[in-house]
Amino acid sequence: MKSKYIDLKNVTEYKNIEEASNAIRQGKLVLFPTETVYGIGANALDEIAVSKIFVAKGRQSDNPLIVHISNTEMLKNLVTEIGSIEKKLMENFWPGPLTIIFNKTKNVPNNVSANLDTVGIRMPSNPIALQLISKANVPIAAPSANISGKPSGTVVEDIIEELDGKVDYIIDAGMTDIGVESTVIRVIENKVHILRPGKITKEDIEKLGFEVVIERHILDEIKDNEKVMSPGMKYRHYAPNTKCVLVYSKKEENLINKIKEIIKNQKNCLVICKDENIEKYDANNKIAMGKSLEEISRNIFTILRKVDSYNVDLVIIEGVEKNELGLAIMNRLIRACEHNYIEC
Repeated sequence: MKSKYIDLKNVTEYKNIEEASNAIRQGKLVLFPTETVYGIGANALDEIAVSKIFVAKGRQSDNPLIVHISNTEMLKNLVTEIGSIEKKLMENFWPGPLTIIFNKTKNVPNNVSANLDTVGIRMPSNPIALQLISKANVPIAAPSANISGKPSGTVVEDIIEELDGKVDYIIDAGMTDIGVESTVIRVIENKVHILRPGKITKEDIEKLGFEVVIERHILDEIKDNEKVMSPGMKYRHYAPNTKCVLVYSKKEENLINKIKEIIKNQKNCLVICKDENIEKYDANNKIAMGKSLEEISRNIFTILRKVDSYNVDLVIIEGVEKNELGLAIMNRLIRACEHNYIEC
């Protein structure tokens, strides 16, 4: 049975939201936009509804979900306490792409939190997401809208084929604004630990006067037996079927020369690079990923979804600087390349 499609592109009044909100209350799945990527949502307080998300995505049960709220009053039912640092972060970054890990109440089903005592929560800034949650009047648990392991969906066209019929409703609002998932943090001993990088950066949080710790796994592999508090930390993520290699250097000249060397030895390849470098590579297949970090962030998942259609033996991807939004991009690219990574 096909999903019911709701087109909210180029409209300012979201009259059809009520139907999708009712579906959430009835334990159904709704694919909906946020400012980061599209999500597959279910009532976060309904264990049976949440279990349908894992089936639709083919997602491992030890991979926790993020809970989305439309107002801070919803937190009372979800978390045991809110510390002063968390309050300051909420005041500065909510609504927006920041997920905060809290100790959860018993109201949060174990399949939302992957049997942990914690839960990740955020308030999205996308007006459609906020209305969907508000009218449903329940928090919505939602991972990214994609089959697990594949690139996240930033436009419905990229994900409708794999998810049509697996969710009850699809809300299409065009391309998302940011393109990578939210930053995930946890406060530990008065320090803000970044578990997954995103649009809200280390530098943004440091401006509030907090000490920030970047967790090692952000650019490194995590062991199979390690428990994770945030999605995006474990398992194969964002990956095309084609073999990919990520090349990084602090010096642009070294980066370009290394990629040229790889191209010489691998003729049937695809190069994904910054706009200004597209003419520097003598490759038959090339994709420009953007001029700025913001453009690259917005485009990268759509580009990764195109990769397999080129039928090449190798995809070579230019790395970007590892600070600010670049850290989030590198985190996704390293996982897309399954840690096949060259630093030169």
